[in-house]
Amino acid sequence: MHLLPKVFANQSGLVSDIWNTDVVIEKNKTYLVEANSGTGKSSLCSFIYGYRKDYLGDILFDDEHAQRLTVAQWVEIRKRHIALLWQELRLFPELTALENVQIKNKLTGYQKKEQIEEWFEMLGIADKQDALIGRMSFGQQQRVALIRTLCQPFDFVFVDEPISHLDDANSSIMGQILTAEAAKQGAGIISTSIGKHIDLAYDHIFRL
Repeated sequence: MHLLPKVFANQSGLVSDIWNTDVVIEKNKTYLVEANSGTGKSSLCSFIYGYRKDYLGDILFDDEHAQRLTVAQWVEIRKRHIALLWQELRLFPELTALENVQIKNKLTGYQKKEQIEEWFEMLGIADKQDALIGRMSFGQQQRVALIRTLCQPFDFVFVDEPISHLDDANSSIMGQILTAEAAKQGAGIISTSIGKHIDLAYDHIFRL
């Protein structure tokens, strides 16, 4: 990819490892994108996910230009190739923790019930499966959102500030789960941070 947010188009003296630079993201590798607030970290995730198109340049999936993909192609990519844990989580507050996970897993049919329950247990929220998301802390919601994110096949998984409200113990467990699932699928991991970052064995660290 080689891109620049349109909002930065007239900005001089821009120094970045990603913007206006040729960057290749590969499967089976782990990346960290470090950024200050307002430098386009979440925008980058939205660009690659096809959620926003207000950028200059190109994003290529293999040799396919992202801007030329049809709606049907994007549906397939998001269902089978790219998983994203949004910074703002985008959970449904009127649904329980388990229902938020099931709503995705029923679409993909990817994870077994036993695996989902094991993740709830590992992340210390087994007793929250039937709790409404809107009544859970943000840290608890982050853990639910991770489980939901992993309920699909993927070549790459993006996690946008995934541990901003987690303690070190739960951050470590989240890292273990994320690494194990990515390794199982032969997938790449791209994590973002504006300070506290998930402790993984990063192959490359980008400064946004």
